[in-house]
Formats: sequence, structure tokens, C-alpha cells
Amino acid sequence: MLELVWTIPALPFAGFLTLVLVGPRLSRQAVACIAVGTVGASALISLLIASSFIGAPPAGYAYSQTLWEWMSVAGFTAKIALYLDALALVMVLVVTIVGCLIHLYASEFMEGEEGYSRFFAYMNLFVAMMLTLVLADNLLLLYLGWEGVGLCSYLLIGFWYRDAANGLAARKAFIVTRIGDTAMAIGLFLLWTHLGTLDIQELMRRAMQVWPVGAGLATATAALLLGGALGKSAQLPLQTWLPDAMAGPTPVSALIHAATMVTAGVYLIARTHGLFTLAPQVMAAVAVIGALTLLVAGCSALTQRDIKRVLAYSTISQIGYMFLALGVGAWSAAIFHLMTHAFFKALLFLAAGVVILRLHHEHDIFRMGGLRHRLPVAFWTFLIGSASLAALPFVTAGFYSKEWILREAWAGPAGSPWLWAAGTIGALLTSIYIFRVVFRVFFGTPQAQVDDEPGLRMHLVLLVLAVLSVVGGFVEVPQTLVHITYFSDFLHTALPSPSGVHAEFGTELTLQIIASVVSLLGIVLAYFLFLSRPQAIDALTGTAWGAAVQRWWFAGWGFDWVYDRLVVEPYIWVAQVNKDDVLDAISRGTARFARQAHRLLGQTQTGQVRWYAASIAAGSAIFIALAVFL
Repeated sequence: MLELVWTIPALPFAGFLTLVLVGPRLSRQAVACIAVGTVGASALISLLIASSFIGAPPAGYAYSQTLWEWMSVAGFTAKIALYLDALALVMVLVVTIVGCLIHLYASEFMEGEEGYSRFFAYMNLFVAMMLTLVLADNLLLLYLGWEGVGLCSYLLIGFWYRDAANGLAARKAFIVTRIGDTAMAIGLFLLWTHLGTLDIQELMRRAMQVWPVGAGLATATAALLLGGALGKSAQLPLQTWLPDAMAGPTPVSALIHAATMVTAGVYLIARTHGLFTLAPQVMAAVAVIGALTLLVAGCSALTQRDIKRVLAYSTISQIGYMFLALGVGAWSAAIFHLMTHAFFKALLFLAAGVVILRLHHEHDIFRMGGLRHRLPVAFWTFLIGSASLAALPFVTAGFYSKEWILREAWAGPAGSPWLWAAGTIGALLTSIYIFRVVFRVFFGTPQAQVDDEPGLRMHLVLLVLAVLSVVGGFVEVPQTLVHITYFSDFLHTALPSPSGVHAEFGTELTLQIIASVVSLLGIVLAYFLFLSRPQAIDALTGTAWGAAVQRWWFAGWGFDWVYDRLVVEPYIWVAQVNKDDVLDAISRGTARFARQAHRLLGQTQTGQVRWYAASIAAGSAIFIALAVFL
């Protein structure tokens, strides 16, 4: 069964090619069958391969498959080769299963939209590229998938391209992530130059053999790879593109900007963990960046009015938790939260999509209200997703993954009370901002007319994701409860186990109690501030300093303003000043010379044959003289 691993990315890619070539001539039902069917088949094969991998693990708990040689130039060889281990398998299952569910949802959500086949062609290409990224055996093939998902992100964010704002958001995402991608490309050049290979497993072995811990080259290459991860995963200071990316259709937000693409940076760091362990300064930077990001984004989420922008800032914040875990060496905890986050954040986006669609594309949570009776399935599923995001204790997947990260941030070998405190405050903010949405949207007085409930496909997807958002956490339960370690035991075949002092039973229990209290406290505060006593928050934001802080957080802490002033506007000014530079003068001079020569030659066209004959004779005489005398 493992030999079929190549079909996992191949099937969505085949769906993309089919939709590109014949999609516009097919019915919408046929387009949906091709798009959903190919990704669904990929998910089914992934499940079968997972069963085979777990039941009869390959030698070394990893399986390699070389398809063909890609290039061989001046001693550099790159292959189209796939590598399947526990880490890649978890990512493949997340991408294909969540991707299939979102495709099924989108087949109904996008029914009335122009460009139906084009939309699903882009979606299938994205899934194929994401699977290429996670299955790549070498960093060059990984980079191909990395750039492929960036291209698909641009195409899908700007899908409704007739609106100029959507095109601007797509370009912003493409340009900002290119900054990180450029850093990553330079890192790949350094790795090849100094280690002589880009095959990931061999690269990690050579790095550990050649470079001691703290070596300058190890630090430089890890920092450059981190730059790529920051751009793709929307972490400080390259996080500004993600909130604007909500301009794309809601299924795009769920697939690319919540469940899969933005986690590519987390996967990259986990996949190259051997290199990062050689650069403790970079590891510390990963943790600090994650902690700062989760706080900054959590504060911004508190002030947003657009339901999708709340979820966008939430995504930035939750990926910050994953970076925090990676930075303290809790590799498995980071991937566990990646998996649970894919379930509950996709659920939140898709449930929000039902609300948006049934309110005639209304996004403002202050123009909603009282929807729990009109849209009961959307309400209950959004509530489950919110509870999981807020880490409601004991009954949600988000509690187990986030509690694991906070525990490692306190007691892990590279943890510290400051990192734990940042994560705990972020957990409080998370509970407040997501239940602010719950109370504003589904409780209170109805503010808008609601269409009928969506169809079976959208409801089915919401229900499946709601189940996964609850039961997905029970594969890893701490020792203070049942002590289940299925997930960590499986991933430890691909990722190292944290070493050092771990929390004692009493300490772990105390940390869990604090995490539980913080989650519940946030919900209570949200109820008080946004449902029971809304005048309290109005009074707070009515003060001069409260209004100023709200505007600052609403604007994403002013990062866009700073970048506009420091980068965009100076660049435009230099371009305008330099529009008459020397190179342009040369090209314009060449064009002016050609025009003048044309005018001069044009004057010789008199129409008199005797002058043409005389010119031919004179020219012939000149050429003969040159040949004779020179």
C-alpha cells in the first residue's frame, strides 16, 4: 500500500488539469464531482496508507519513493522523490481530510458564483502543491510546493478580481510572503554550498556532523529558514497580509488561511528540527516571536467588527502558540495543536460562512444577532468550534493541545515563566474574543433578515468538523487524567522527545487548573462585557485612552502604517525621482535615433527611378573601392 503514496498529490493535480482543460465546458455538478472526488480519493488513499503504516511500520519508520530525476547540473542532483514518516503522515491526513470536507462545502457555497470551474481548479492545485510540500524528500521540491501554495493563495484571494480591493489584498499577500521566501531561498543556497545536498534527511545528518551547536553557519541558515516560515505562517513582523486575505471566498479562508497553508512554516521548522537544535539563539527567537505574536494578534481580534477578520487574527495568534511550542522544543505539541487547530478553525470559518451567506454576505458582527434560533446548526457548530478554540477544559480538542504547549512552556527544557505567562494571557484573550463573536452574532436582538438554512452538504461538513473538534484531542491526554500518549508516541518516531526536567504530577495538575480557570474566566468576562452588561465595554471604549487603544489594536497595532511610511512610500518616491535614470536615457536615445534615421531614409523615397539607379550604382562603386583598396 505504501507504494501508492505518489497518488496522494497526483490525484488533486489530475483534477486541476482536467478542470483547466475541459472545466468550462462541464456542468457544475460534473465540476464538483471531479474536484471533490479527486481530493476525496486522495484522502481515502491517505487513510489506507496510514492504516498500513501504523499496522506494519516500514524499516526506520519511514518510506522513501523516488519517481524520477528532476535535474543534474554541475554536481547538483535533485529528484522528484517523496518521503513519508509520522510527521508527513499527520500533515497528509490533515490536508486531505480537511481539504476534502472544505471542497464538499464549497461545492454548495459557490454554486451561484461565476467562475465555478476556475475556483475548483485553483483549489485542487493548492491541495496538490501543499501535499507536494509535506511529502517532499528534498528542500528544492519542498520549495516548489512552497511557491506553489503561494501562487494559489494569490489566485484564490483575488478570485473575485472585479473588485479592486480583492486584487490589492492578493498582491499584498504575494509580496509580503515573497520577503520570507527570498530569505528561505538564500538559506537553501547556503545549505547546498556548505553541506553539498538538499536531501532533507542527509542534510540533517551532515549538519549535525559538521556544525557544532551555536555555529555561525547553522545559526545563519536556521534564521533564513525562519524568515520563510514567518512569512508563510503570518508571524511577526510579516503577519500583515493575513487579515486582508479574508477578501477571498470563505472556503478559501478555511482551507488556505486557517487549516493548511499558514501552517507550512510550522511544518518547515519541525521538518528541519535538527538544524534548529544547532542554533539555540534562533530557537529562542522562535519562542519569543510566537509569544509576542499570540498576544498582539489576540488583542487585535478583540476589536474587529468583521467576523472573518476576527478569525484571521485568531489564526495568527494560534500559530503563535505553535511557534512558542517549537521554540521550547515541544515539537510534538506544536504538531498536535496544528492538527486540532485545523479542525476547529476550519469549523469556525465554515460556520461563519453559513451566517455570511444567509445574511446576504453581511460580515459585520454588530449587524447580526439572535441567529441561534434561525440558524441552529451553524450556531451549535460555531459554539463547539469556539469552545475548542477557547480550550474549554476536558471536553474539547483545543484544551489538550493548548494545555500541552503551556505545560512545556513552563516546565520544558527551554521553557520559562515568561513564555508561560504570555501563553496564559493569550488563552484569556482567546476566550474573550471568540465568545464576543458568539454573543454578538447568535444572541441578543435580531438585526437582519435571514435566508433559509443551507443544504445537506454544508451541514454535513459542519457536523463532521464539530465531531473532530471534540474527539480529536483524545489521542493525547495528560497524566493527571487518563494519560493517553498515542499521538506523541507516534510522532516520536520522526521528532525528538523533549529532554530535561518535566513537570511533576502536582505541578502539572496546578498548570491544568490554571489553564481551565483562565478559559472559563474568559467566557464569563465575554458574557459580562458583550451580552449582560455591554454598557461597561462602551464606557471603557468611550474614554480618550480607551478609544485610542481600540483604534490602535483595530489597525493591527499600526504595522501597515509603519510599513507604508518606511518602505512603500519611500520606494514610490525613489521610483518617481529615478524615472529618468541613465539606463532609461539610453533606451530612449536608441528609440529617438531609430526615429530620426527612419525620417532621413524616408526622404530618399522620392519615387524617381533614375535616382534609385544612381544610388545603386554609387553604392556599388563605394563597396568595390573598399574591397580593392582595403
